[in-house]
Amino acid sequence: MPPPPSAHALYPRFIAPRIEEALADTPVVLISGPRQSGKTTLARQLAGNRTFLTLDNEPTLQAALDDPVGLIRSYDALVIDEIQRAPRLLLAIKQAVDADRRPGRFLLTGSANLMTLPLVADSLAGRIENQVLLPLSQAELAAVEHPVVHDWIDRLFLGEMPYPATGQSDIVERVLRGGYPEAIVRTTPRRRQEWAQQYLDMLIKRDIRDLARLDKLEHLPRLLKMLAQVSGKLCNFSQLGGQIGLDHKTVGKYLAVFEQMYLLQRLPAWAGTALGQLVKTPKLQFLDSGLLAAIMEVGDITPIHQRSRFGPLLESCIFSELLKFCTWSERRYAMSYYRDKNQREVDLVIEDAQGKLIGIEVKSAATINSRDFSGLQHLASLTDDHFLAGIVLYDGELTLPFGPGLWAVPLSTLWQATFRAASHGMG
Repeated sequence: MPPPPSAHALYPRFIAPRIEEALADTPVVLISGPRQSGKTTLARQLAGNRTFLTLDNEPTLQAALDDPVGLIRSYDALVIDEIQRAPRLLLAIKQAVDADRRPGRFLLTGSANLMTLPLVADSLAGRIENQVLLPLSQAELAAVEHPVVHDWIDRLFLGEMPYPATGQSDIVERVLRGGYPEAIVRTTPRRRQEWAQQYLDMLIKRDIRDLARLDKLEHLPRLLKMLAQVSGKLCNFSQLGGQIGLDHKTVGKYLAVFEQMYLLQRLPAWAGTALGQLVKTPKLQFLDSGLLAAIMEVGDITPIHQRSRFGPLLESCIFSELLKFCTWSERRYAMSYYRDKNQREVDLVIEDAQGKLIGIEVKSAATINSRDFSGLQHLASLTDDHFLAGIVLYDGELTLPFGPGLWAVPLSTLWQATFRAASHGMG
Protein backbone atom coordinates (compact mmCIF):
# COMPACT_ATOMS: atom_id res chain seq x y z
CA MET A 1 0.00 0.00 0.00
CA PRO A 2 1.48 3.41 -0.94
CA PRO A 3 2.05 5.99 1.81
CA PRO A 4 -0.60 8.72 2.06
CA PRO A 5 0.15 11.89 0.10
CA SER A 6 1.91 14.67 1.96
CA ALA A 7 -0.21 17.46 3.36
CA HIS A 8 2.34 19.91 1.95
CA ALA A 9 2.55 18.45 -1.57
CA LEU A 10 1.65 20.87 -4.37
CA TYR A 11 -0.08 18.82 -7.00
CA PRO A 12 -0.14 19.82 -10.66
CA ARG A 13 -3.62 20.76 -11.83
CA PHE A 14 -3.97 19.73 -15.45
CA ILE A 15 -6.74 22.25 -16.06
CA ALA A 16 -4.42 25.19 -15.31
CA PRO A 17 -3.37 25.73 -18.97
CA ARG A 18 -7.04 25.95 -19.97
CA ILE A 19 -7.62 28.66 -17.36
CA GLU A 20 -4.54 30.58 -18.49
CA GLU A 21 -5.77 30.43 -22.10
CA ALA A 22 -9.14 31.81 -21.02
CA LEU A 23 -7.54 34.63 -19.04
CA ALA A 24 -5.67 35.67 -22.16
CA ASP A 25 -8.82 36.44 -24.17
CA THR A 26 -11.86 36.56 -21.85
CA PRO A 27 -12.71 39.38 -19.38
CA VAL A 28 -14.10 37.10 -16.64
CA VAL A 29 -12.98 33.56 -15.89
CA LEU A 30 -14.74 31.43 -13.29
CA ILE A 31 -13.15 28.40 -11.62
CA SER A 32 -16.10 26.46 -10.24
CA GLY A 33 -16.15 23.21 -8.34
CA PRO A 34 -16.87 21.72 -4.94
CA ARG A 35 -15.54 23.28 -1.79
CA GLN A 36 -12.02 22.18 -0.86
CA SER A 37 -11.25 20.85 -4.32
CA GLY A 38 -8.24 23.19 -4.61
CA LYS A 39 -9.83 26.24 -6.29
CA THR A 40 -8.35 28.80 -3.90
CA THR A 41 -4.85 27.32 -4.14
CA LEU A 42 -5.00 27.33 -7.94
CA ALA A 43 -6.45 30.85 -8.08
CA ARG A 44 -3.59 32.13 -5.91
CA GLN A 45 -1.09 30.50 -8.27
CA LEU A 46 -2.72 32.19 -11.27
CA ALA A 47 -3.43 35.55 -9.60
CA GLY A 48 -0.50 37.43 -11.12
CA ASN A 49 -0.89 41.15 -10.39
CA ARG A 50 -4.57 40.85 -9.51
CA THR A 51 -5.66 41.72 -5.96
CA PHE A 52 -6.90 38.64 -4.10
CA LEU A 53 -10.13 38.92 -2.11
CA THR A 54 -11.92 36.04 -0.41
CA LEU A 55 -15.56 36.26 0.60
CA ASP A 56 -14.87 33.73 3.35
CA ASN A 57 -13.41 36.77 5.13
CA GLU A 58 -16.33 38.33 7.00
CA PRO A 59 -15.38 42.04 6.62
CA THR A 60 -14.75 41.54 2.89
CA LEU A 61 -18.06 39.72 2.52
CA GLN A 62 -19.89 42.52 4.31
CA ALA A 63 -18.31 45.13 2.03
CA ALA A 64 -19.36 43.10 -1.00
CA LEU A 65 -22.93 42.83 0.26
CA ASP A 66 -23.25 46.50 1.30
CA ASP A 67 -21.59 48.18 -1.70
CA PRO A 68 -20.77 45.75 -4.54
CA VAL A 69 -20.26 48.51 -7.13
CA GLY A 70 -17.94 50.45 -4.85
CA LEU A 71 -15.89 47.33 -4.08
CA ILE A 72 -15.38 46.48 -7.76
CA ARG A 73 -14.53 50.09 -8.68
CA SER A 74 -11.79 50.14 -6.04
CA TYR A 75 -9.60 47.67 -7.94
CA ASP A 76 -8.26 47.44 -11.47
CA ALA A 77 -8.07 43.63 -11.58
CA LEU A 78 -9.31 41.10 -9.04
CA VAL A 79 -9.38 37.52 -7.92
CA ILE A 80 -12.60 36.99 -5.95
CA ASP A 81 -12.76 33.73 -4.02
CA GLU A 82 -16.17 32.14 -3.26
CA ILE A 83 -18.15 34.59 -5.40
CA GLN A 84 -21.42 32.69 -4.75
CA ARG A 85 -21.55 34.27 -1.28
CA ALA A 86 -22.27 37.71 -2.80
CA PRO A 87 -23.92 37.17 -6.21
CA ARG A 88 -24.76 40.88 -6.57
CA LEU A 89 -21.07 41.38 -7.29
CA LEU A 90 -21.70 39.83 -10.70
CA LEU A 91 -23.81 42.83 -11.79
CA ALA A 92 -21.06 45.18 -10.64
CA ILE A 93 -18.51 43.10 -12.56
CA LYS A 94 -20.70 43.35 -15.68
CA GLN A 95 -20.67 47.15 -15.42
CA ALA A 96 -16.90 47.18 -15.02
CA VAL A 97 -16.38 44.82 -17.95
CA ASP A 98 -18.73 46.77 -20.22
CA ALA A 99 -16.61 49.86 -19.54
CA ASP A 100 -13.29 48.04 -19.97
CA ARG A 101 -13.22 44.66 -21.73
CA ARG A 102 -9.56 43.86 -21.16
CA PRO A 103 -9.12 40.09 -20.96
CA GLY A 104 -8.33 38.53 -17.61
CA ARG A 105 -9.56 41.39 -15.42
CA PHE A 106 -11.53 39.11 -13.13
CA LEU A 107 -10.69 35.60 -11.97
CA LEU A 108 -13.50 34.19 -9.83
CA THR A 109 -13.92 31.00 -7.87
CA GLY A 110 -17.26 29.54 -6.82
CA SER A 111 -18.27 26.48 -4.84
CA ALA A 112 -21.47 26.17 -6.83
CA ASN A 113 -22.31 25.94 -10.50
CA LEU A 114 -23.13 29.60 -10.99
CA MET A 115 -23.66 29.05 -14.70
CA THR A 116 -27.09 27.59 -13.87
CA LEU A 117 -28.21 30.82 -12.18
CA PRO A 118 -30.31 33.27 -14.27
CA LEU A 119 -28.31 36.16 -12.79
CA VAL A 120 -25.11 34.89 -14.42
CA ALA A 121 -26.78 34.05 -17.72
CA ASP A 122 -28.37 37.49 -17.89
CA SER A 123 -25.46 39.61 -16.66
CA LEU A 124 -22.29 37.96 -17.95
CA ALA A 125 -23.33 36.15 -21.13
CA GLY A 126 -20.50 36.48 -23.65
CA ARG A 127 -18.17 37.90 -21.01
CA ILE A 128 -17.42 34.85 -18.84
CA GLU A 129 -15.85 31.42 -19.29
CA ASN A 130 -16.38 28.64 -16.75
CA GLN A 131 -13.72 26.03 -15.99
CA VAL A 132 -14.64 23.21 -13.60
CA LEU A 133 -12.05 22.06 -11.06
CA LEU A 134 -13.02 18.77 -9.46
CA PRO A 135 -11.08 17.09 -6.62
CA LEU A 136 -7.64 15.74 -7.50
CA SER A 137 -7.51 13.04 -10.14
CA GLN A 138 -5.44 9.93 -9.57
CA ALA A 139 -3.23 11.08 -12.47
CA GLU A 140 -2.57 14.40 -10.71
CA LEU A 141 -1.73 12.56 -7.50
CA ALA A 142 0.65 10.25 -9.36
CA ALA A 143 2.30 13.15 -11.21
CA VAL A 144 4.07 14.29 -8.02
CA GLU A 145 6.40 11.29 -8.32
CA HIS A 146 6.20 10.27 -12.00
CA PRO A 147 5.40 11.99 -15.29
CA VAL A 148 1.96 10.83 -16.39
CA VAL A 149 -0.14 10.92 -19.53
CA HIS A 150 -3.11 13.16 -18.81
CA ASP A 151 -4.85 12.96 -22.20
CA TRP A 152 -6.15 9.39 -21.74
CA ILE A 153 -9.47 10.01 -23.54
CA ASP A 154 -7.95 12.09 -26.34
CA ARG A 155 -5.46 9.31 -27.10
CA LEU A 156 -8.22 6.70 -27.27
CA PHE A 157 -10.12 8.78 -29.82
CA LEU A 158 -6.90 9.08 -31.86
CA GLY A 159 -6.77 5.30 -32.14
CA GLU A 160 -4.20 4.56 -29.45
CA MET A 161 -4.49 2.10 -26.57
CA PRO A 162 -3.09 2.47 -23.02
CA TYR A 163 -0.68 -0.07 -21.60
CA PRO A 164 0.19 -0.14 -17.89
CA ALA A 165 3.52 1.38 -16.93
CA THR A 166 3.56 -0.69 -13.74
CA GLY A 167 2.11 -4.01 -12.71
CA GLN A 168 1.05 -2.75 -9.28
CA SER A 169 -2.57 -1.83 -8.61
CA ASP A 170 -3.67 -0.14 -5.41
CA ILE A 171 -7.15 0.59 -6.69
CA VAL A 172 -8.99 -0.18 -3.44
CA GLU A 173 -7.01 2.41 -1.51
CA ARG A 174 -7.44 4.96 -4.30
CA VAL A 175 -11.21 4.43 -4.46
CA LEU A 176 -11.72 4.69 -0.69
CA ARG A 177 -9.45 7.72 -0.42
CA GLY A 178 -10.93 9.80 -3.23
CA GLY A 179 -9.44 13.09 -4.36
CA TYR A 180 -10.25 15.86 -1.87
CA PRO A 181 -6.87 17.30 -0.77
CA GLU A 182 -7.93 17.49 2.89
CA ALA A 183 -9.23 13.92 2.89
CA ILE A 184 -6.34 12.15 1.20
CA VAL A 185 -3.84 13.13 3.89
CA ARG A 186 -5.90 11.41 6.58
CA THR A 187 -4.43 8.00 7.16
CA THR A 188 -7.39 6.04 8.54
CA PRO A 189 -11.00 5.50 7.45
CA ARG A 190 -12.18 6.90 10.78
CA ARG A 191 -10.34 10.19 10.19
CA ARG A 192 -11.69 10.42 6.62
CA GLN A 193 -15.18 9.74 7.97
CA GLU A 194 -14.79 12.58 10.48
CA TRP A 195 -13.58 14.97 7.78
CA ALA A 196 -16.47 14.04 5.49
CA GLN A 197 -19.05 14.63 8.22
CA GLN A 198 -17.63 18.07 9.02
CA TYR A 199 -17.49 18.89 5.30
CA LEU A 200 -21.10 17.95 4.66
CA ASP A 201 -22.30 19.75 7.78
CA MET A 202 -20.63 22.94 6.52
CA LEU A 203 -22.19 22.60 3.08
CA ILE A 204 -25.70 22.07 4.43
CA LYS A 205 -25.63 24.64 7.22
CA ARG A 206 -24.01 27.42 5.24
CA ASP A 207 -23.48 26.99 1.51
CA ILE A 208 -26.71 25.23 0.59
CA ARG A 209 -28.71 27.46 2.93
CA ASP A 210 -27.19 30.61 1.38
CA LEU A 211 -27.51 29.41 -2.20
CA ALA A 212 -30.93 27.82 -2.31
CA ARG A 213 -32.86 29.05 0.74
CA LEU A 214 -34.36 25.60 1.16
CA ASP A 215 -36.87 24.61 3.79
CA LYS A 216 -36.50 21.40 5.80
CA LEU A 217 -32.71 21.37 5.81
CA GLU A 218 -32.91 18.62 8.42
CA HIS A 219 -33.95 16.21 5.65
CA LEU A 220 -30.81 16.78 3.58
CA PRO A 221 -28.38 14.50 5.48
CA ARG A 222 -30.86 11.61 5.37
CA LEU A 223 -31.61 12.21 1.70
CA LEU A 224 -27.91 12.35 0.84
CA LYS A 225 -27.33 9.07 2.66
CA MET A 226 -30.19 7.47 0.75
CA LEU A 227 -28.86 8.79 -2.55
CA ALA A 228 -25.48 7.24 -1.70
CA GLN A 229 -27.17 3.84 -1.51
CA VAL A 230 -28.42 4.17 -5.10
CA SER A 231 -25.21 5.57 -6.60
CA GLY A 232 -24.72 4.05 -10.05
CA LYS A 233 -28.38 3.05 -10.27
CA LEU A 234 -31.56 4.44 -11.79
CA CYS A 235 -33.18 6.73 -9.26
CA ASN A 236 -36.86 6.62 -8.32
CA PHE A 237 -37.52 9.99 -6.70
CA SER A 238 -40.99 9.11 -5.46
CA GLN A 239 -39.74 6.00 -3.70
CA LEU A 240 -36.82 7.82 -2.09
CA GLY A 241 -38.91 10.77 -0.98
CA GLY A 242 -41.60 8.57 0.50
CA GLN A 243 -39.11 7.07 2.95
CA ILE A 244 -38.40 10.46 4.52
CA GLY A 245 -41.71 12.24 4.00
CA LEU A 246 -40.88 14.26 0.86
CA ASP A 247 -42.72 14.29 -2.45
CA HIS A 248 -40.88 13.58 -5.69
CA LYS A 249 -40.84 17.26 -6.73
CA THR A 250 -39.09 18.25 -3.50
CA VAL A 251 -36.59 15.41 -3.88
CA GLY A 252 -35.89 16.58 -7.43
CA LYS A 253 -35.33 20.14 -6.21
CA TYR A 254 -32.96 19.01 -3.46
CA LEU A 255 -31.11 16.76 -5.88
CA ALA A 256 -30.60 19.73 -8.23
CA VAL A 257 -28.98 21.62 -5.35
CA PHE A 258 -26.63 18.71 -4.63
CA GLU A 259 -25.71 18.79 -8.32
CA GLN A 260 -25.15 22.52 -8.19
CA MET A 261 -22.74 21.98 -5.27
CA TYR A 262 -20.83 19.36 -7.32
CA LEU A 263 -21.59 16.52 -4.92
CA LEU A 264 -23.25 14.29 -7.52
CA GLN A 265 -24.45 14.29 -11.09
CA ARG A 266 -27.23 12.72 -13.10
CA LEU A 267 -25.73 10.68 -15.94
CA PRO A 268 -28.08 10.71 -18.94
CA ALA A 269 -29.01 7.66 -20.95
CA TRP A 270 -27.37 7.40 -24.36
CA ALA A 271 -29.74 8.60 -27.07
CA GLY A 272 -28.96 6.77 -30.28
CA THR A 273 -30.70 4.38 -32.63
CA ALA A 274 -33.57 2.09 -31.60
CA LEU A 275 -34.82 4.73 -29.19
CA GLY A 276 -37.98 2.81 -28.41
CA GLN A 277 -35.88 0.01 -26.95
CA LEU A 278 -33.71 2.17 -24.69
CA VAL A 279 -34.10 2.96 -21.01
CA LYS A 280 -34.24 6.76 -20.70
CA THR A 281 -34.04 7.33 -16.92
CA PRO A 282 -30.78 9.00 -15.81
CA LYS A 283 -28.38 7.27 -13.47
CA LEU A 284 -27.03 8.89 -10.34
CA GLN A 285 -23.27 9.20 -9.84
CA PHE A 286 -21.34 10.80 -6.99
CA LEU A 287 -18.37 12.92 -8.05
CA ASP A 288 -15.93 11.64 -5.43
CA SER A 289 -15.68 8.00 -4.41
CA GLY A 290 -13.95 8.86 -1.13
CA LEU A 291 -16.80 11.10 -0.03
CA LEU A 292 -19.28 8.46 -1.19
CA ALA A 293 -17.44 5.78 0.83
CA ALA A 294 -17.57 8.01 3.91
CA ILE A 295 -21.32 8.62 3.49
CA MET A 296 -21.85 4.85 3.07
CA GLU A 297 -19.53 4.22 6.05
CA VAL A 298 -17.35 1.87 4.05
CA GLY A 299 -13.79 2.08 5.35
CA ASP A 300 -12.51 -1.31 4.23
CA ILE A 301 -13.71 -3.91 1.73
CA THR A 302 -12.01 -6.83 3.48
CA PRO A 303 -15.11 -7.81 5.50
CA ILE A 304 -17.23 -10.02 3.28
CA HIS A 305 -20.34 -7.90 3.79
CA GLN A 306 -18.56 -4.84 2.35
CA ARG A 307 -17.29 -6.44 -0.87
CA SER A 308 -20.66 -6.17 -2.62
CA ARG A 309 -20.64 -2.44 -1.89
CA PHE A 310 -17.31 -1.88 -3.66
CA GLY A 311 -18.76 -2.07 -7.18
CA PRO A 312 -20.73 1.21 -6.95
CA LEU A 313 -17.73 2.90 -5.30
CA LEU A 314 -15.42 1.78 -8.10
CA GLU A 315 -17.88 2.88 -10.79
CA SER A 316 -18.19 6.27 -9.07
CA CYS A 317 -14.40 6.59 -9.00
CA ILE A 318 -13.98 5.74 -12.68
CA PHE A 319 -16.85 8.02 -13.71
CA SER A 320 -15.22 10.86 -11.78
CA GLU A 321 -11.76 10.17 -13.23
CA LEU A 322 -13.08 10.20 -16.80
CA LEU A 323 -15.10 13.34 -16.11
CA LYS A 324 -11.90 15.04 -14.92
CA PHE A 325 -10.12 14.03 -18.13
CA CYS A 326 -12.99 15.65 -20.04
CA THR A 327 -12.51 18.98 -18.22
CA TRP A 328 -9.00 19.46 -19.59
CA SER A 329 -9.17 17.46 -22.84
CA GLU A 330 -8.39 19.06 -26.18
CA ARG A 331 -11.81 18.07 -27.53
CA ARG A 332 -15.35 18.16 -26.19
CA TYR A 333 -16.98 14.94 -25.05
CA ALA A 334 -20.38 13.94 -23.72
CA MET A 335 -20.77 11.12 -21.21
CA SER A 336 -23.79 8.85 -20.85
CA TYR A 337 -24.66 5.22 -20.17
CA TYR A 338 -26.40 2.58 -22.28
CA ARG A 339 -29.19 0.24 -21.25
CA ASP A 340 -32.02 -1.28 -23.22
CA LYS A 341 -35.22 -3.01 -22.18
CA ASN A 342 -33.52 -6.41 -22.50
CA GLN A 343 -31.12 -5.37 -19.71
CA ARG A 344 -28.12 -5.10 -22.02
CA GLU A 345 -25.97 -2.26 -20.73
CA VAL A 346 -22.68 -0.38 -20.88
CA ASP A 347 -21.54 1.54 -17.80
CA LEU A 348 -20.20 4.59 -19.65
CA VAL A 349 -20.40 5.88 -23.21
CA ILE A 350 -18.04 8.69 -24.23
CA GLU A 351 -19.04 10.51 -27.44
CA ASP A 352 -17.25 13.28 -29.31
CA ALA A 353 -18.75 16.13 -31.33
CA GLN A 354 -18.71 14.03 -34.54
CA GLY A 355 -20.73 11.25 -32.92
CA LYS A 356 -17.77 8.86 -32.61
CA LEU A 357 -17.98 6.92 -29.37
CA ILE A 358 -16.16 4.61 -27.01
CA GLY A 359 -17.94 2.29 -24.59
CA ILE A 360 -16.46 1.50 -21.18
CA GLU A 361 -17.37 -1.25 -18.74
CA VAL A 362 -15.96 -1.19 -15.19
CA LYS A 363 -15.07 -4.45 -13.41
CA SER A 364 -13.50 -4.88 -9.98
CA ALA A 365 -12.28 -8.38 -10.85
CA ALA A 366 -8.68 -9.23 -11.77
CA THR A 367 -9.82 -11.68 -14.45
CA ILE A 368 -12.40 -11.23 -17.20
CA ASN A 369 -13.88 -13.28 -20.04
CA SER A 370 -15.70 -12.73 -23.29
CA ARG A 371 -19.10 -12.44 -21.54
CA ASP A 372 -17.94 -9.17 -20.00
CA PHE A 373 -17.98 -7.66 -23.51
CA SER A 374 -21.57 -8.58 -24.43
CA GLY A 375 -23.02 -5.12 -23.77
CA LEU A 376 -20.17 -3.47 -25.69
CA GLN A 377 -20.67 -5.81 -28.62
CA HIS A 378 -24.37 -4.95 -28.77
CA LEU A 379 -23.62 -1.22 -28.61
CA ALA A 380 -21.12 -1.68 -31.45
CA SER A 381 -23.79 -3.40 -33.55
CA LEU A 382 -26.07 -0.37 -33.16
CA THR A 383 -23.50 2.27 -34.02
CA ASP A 384 -21.57 0.77 -36.96
CA ASP A 385 -18.59 2.90 -37.98
CA HIS A 386 -19.23 5.41 -35.17
CA PHE A 387 -18.05 2.84 -32.62
CA LEU A 388 -14.30 3.25 -32.09
CA ALA A 389 -13.63 0.84 -29.22
CA GLY A 390 -15.16 -1.10 -26.38
CA ILE A 391 -13.06 -1.23 -23.24
CA VAL A 392 -13.43 -3.26 -20.07
CA LEU A 393 -11.45 -1.58 -17.30
CA TYR A 394 -10.40 -4.29 -14.84
CA ASP A 395 -8.03 -4.84 -11.91
CA GLY A 396 -5.46 -6.74 -13.95
CA GLU A 397 -1.94 -6.11 -15.23
CA LEU A 398 -2.16 -6.53 -19.02
CA THR A 399 -3.86 -4.74 -21.91
CA LEU A 400 -5.40 -7.53 -23.99
CA PRO A 401 -7.46 -7.67 -27.22
CA PHE A 402 -10.80 -9.53 -27.07
CA GLY A 403 -11.83 -9.21 -30.70
CA PRO A 404 -12.16 -6.38 -33.24
CA GLY A 405 -12.22 -3.09 -31.36
CA LEU A 406 -12.61 -4.78 -27.95
CA TRP A 407 -9.97 -4.47 -25.24
CA ALA A 408 -9.37 -5.36 -21.62
CA VAL A 409 -7.43 -2.47 -20.08
CA PRO A 410 -6.01 -2.23 -16.53
CA LEU A 411 -7.56 0.38 -14.26
CA SER A 412 -4.06 1.57 -13.39
CA THR A 413 -3.65 3.06 -16.88
CA LEU A 414 -5.85 5.94 -15.75
CA TRP A 415 -2.94 7.29 -13.74
CA GLN A 416 0.12 5.60 -15.22
CA ALA A 417 0.30 4.39 -18.80
CA THR A 418 2.14 4.30 -22.07
CA PHE A 419 0.25 4.44 -25.37
CA ARG A 420 0.71 2.78 -28.70
CA ALA A 421 -1.35 2.50 -31.85
CA ALA A 422 -4.16 -0.01 -31.50
CA SER A 423 -4.98 -2.80 -33.88
CA HIS A 424 -7.90 -5.27 -34.19
CA GLY A 425 -10.24 -2.84 -35.87
CA MET A 426 -9.79 0.22 -33.68
CA GLY A 427 -11.20 3.09 -35.74
